[in-house]
Amino acid sequence: MSTPYVVVTLVAAAMAAFSAVASFLNLGFAVASLVEYGVPRSWWPWLGAAKAAGAVGLVVGLFVPVIGVLAAIGLVLYFAGAVITVVRAGRYAHIPFPVLYLAPPAASLVLA
Repeated sequence: MSTPYVVVTLVAAAMAAFSAVASFLNLGFAVASLVEYGVPRSWWPWLGAAKAAGAVGLVVGLFVPVIGVLAAIGLVLYFAGAVITVVRAGRYAHIPFPVLYLAPPAASLVLA
């Protein structure tokens, strides 16, 4: 296991955990964008849970590699879905935000 892999994986886990906590606490910047993109409120806890599970999976993956790979795949798919949601909402200027969250788990997957 290389140092860049560990660093990128921990950054990806921290970013996913931050995003999950923002969802769980209904922080203004997270909630405003979900409302703006038309994401149903009933989905919010599930989306937060998916991000939290991905964050935990990445950390566990440092010890059980297959879990880390699966978590990275899950987060890449999650944030790719977020990019699609932003595009469908027509908020093209917001595309960099989910891409910013997509990049670290994608890099972790490549480095694994």
